[in-house]
Amino acid sequence: MSANRVTMRDVAKEAGVTSAAVSYALSGKRPISEETRRRVEQAIERLGYTPNMAARTLGSARQDSRLIGVVVPQTEAGSRLMFQNQFYSEILGSIELCARQKGYHVIISATDANESYLTLAKERNLDGIIVIGMYPDSFYQQMKESRIPIVLIDSYCNDHYSHNVRIDDAYGSYLATKYILDCGHRAVAFFSGRIKENGVMKKRLAGYRDALAEYELPFREELVFEGNIDYKDGIASAQRLMDAGLPATAVVAAADILAIGAAKAFYERGVKVPDEISLMGFDDLEIAQYMTPGLTTVKQQISAKGEKAVELLIRNINEPELTKQELILPVSLVERGSVRKIKTETT
Repeated sequence: MSANRVTMRDVAKEAGVTSAAVSYALSGKRPISEETRRRVEQAIERLGYTPNMAARTLGSARQDSRLIGVVVPQTEAGSRLMFQNQFYSEILGSIELCARQKGYHVIISATDANESYLTLAKERNLDGIIVIGMYPDSFYQQMKESRIPIVLIDSYCNDHYSHNVRIDDAYGSYLATKYILDCGHRAVAFFSGRIKENGVMKKRLAGYRDALAEYELPFREELVFEGNIDYKDGIASAQRLMDAGLPATAVVAAADILAIGAAKAFYERGVKVPDEISLMGFDDLEIAQYMTPGLTTVKQQISAKGEKAVELLIRNINEPELTKQELILPVSLVERGSVRKIKTETT
């Protein structure tokens, strides 16, 4: 506990009221006058006081809250990624289960990466935080200054403080694209989420480009379709590809959810997968195996990501001086029925 932390007693002194009055104003357990409430609120504003919810609930005898915060991105055009993408439900489920088995509870916050999350972290007296996805550099700096143990999932930020659990996204996308090329395809489109600096999608685009270069094929920007990571933009990307009349025989989708949307668009236009166009995913969501045909995809260990993140975070909670750890989990290719092998012309 830092020496300069503003306390309830400081607020009471600033407002000219008793500590009990401040407590009643915050909890609403007893009626107080509007004048007292106003003075307390103004004092809180002036001092920047953040009430410690855990301390108020449990008393000062207990230092650890046994609470872990999880930050989930909600940054794509107001989309509710936590509910729309099975990737998030799977990883959040594994985080919650692993944490509960180790005696911790989880508070999930869908955020636009603004500084308000730090207020929540302090209010709830969180023991540690797991951050999924990419955020502005200012967000990581704020987290670092909070001195709360942090583990990042799927982050390539230039951070030398937080631990990280991820896969090699570039290599996974390279595997996917190389498999398509090995099957004889040469005009291969790429469906992506928003390509951001140091983001997962940029790494997956790099893997796609690496595979093309290995086959001495040019990178064609008109074959890259960028959007949100959701079913609708998977549909939209496929529609744009077909409307443009581009001669692609295969699509590498940077997420299964994009591939599933694309499959729907192709079906509605009467374009058969894989007879007329091949389709490759990334993630190996459970639904991929139930598609017709089953989706060939790159498998990442989604549940293991969550479990490893919890284990690493708890280790850091117990070992505050733990040096930065980075865990890179393996990926593999899962062959199903959505990619067709074609004959290539020989000279």
